Amino acid sequence: MAKSSLNKLSTSDIQAELRRRERGVGKLQRQRERLVEKLAALDAQLLEMGASAGATRRRARNSMTLLDALEKMLTGNVMGVTEVADAVQKAGYRTTSPNFRTIVNQTLIKDKRFKRVGRGKYTVKG
Repeated sequence: MAKSSLNKLSTSDIQAELRRRERGVGKLQRQRERLVEKLAALDAQLLEMGASAGATRRRARNSMTLLDALEKMLTGNVMGVTEVADAVQKAGYRTTSPNFRTIVNQTLIKDKRFKRVGRGKYTVKG
């Protein structure tokens, strides 16, 4: 409600609105609790089937950052974005991103460690 519309309401109208909203909050909390119970039951079924409970796409863990992996791959080399993205993954860098090439491209553009030597070609600054 806008502040100007509050001026037009009586105190009892405002109190009635607050009570209505409090009932709505309680209803939503009960609905949430039922959903949490259903989720717990689904997690239990997943565990029985040998899957991880709450399994979603998890972020891959790597021993080095993407910046470090790119720097290592491009030191002494000039490579295209797709080429370096593939090479980094073949060297063991794991990702679950469906847009990994785009992430590599943006990283090469933005980070000061890398130098563009031609259209889509990068190397490490010397």
